[in-house]
Amino acid sequence: MRSREQYLTEYARSHKNPLNKVIHMICVPAIFFATGGIGWSIPIGSLFSWIPESIAPWINLATLIAIPIIVFYARLGPQTLITGLSWLAITVALCIAIQATGPFLLWISITVWVLAWAAQFYGHYVEGAKPSFGDDLIFLLIGPLFVQEKFGRLVRTGSI
Repeated sequence: MRSREQYLTEYARSHKNPLNKVIHMICVPAIFFATGGIGWSIPIGSLFSWIPESIAPWINLATLIAIPIIVFYARLGPQTLITGLSWLAITVALCIAIQATGPFLLWISITVWVLAWAAQFYGHYVEGAKPSFGDDLIFLLIGPLFVQEKFGRLVRTGSI
């Protein structure tokens, strides 16, 4: 398995254009949330009679998919695990907050997902390079790490 640095170096090869970087700074978090929101909207806990009713609402496609994501981030190191858990916690908090306002989470998530992906593909068109996940789907999980690094650089230096 590659290291965090190897993944980020490879990811950065197709993310050099300033506009593409800005698009990713906005759209990667949006896609991460929207994917989580879509998964959160697919309850599966009630399908298993052995799951207590108090826990069943928390068992959905998003919470099940989060398990291998957490394992992947943990294998890349403690800093990456903390970053990944932070992204997941923010996504869960947003899902709960939106779900509390009514039955709109799925539609909001689908809309955000489609628009953010359209913008991402435009960014790669401007970049002149295909998305990294075209070669390896694991790069869908590297995008949030890339954005986290860029946010950190922006805070420290004022530029991405």
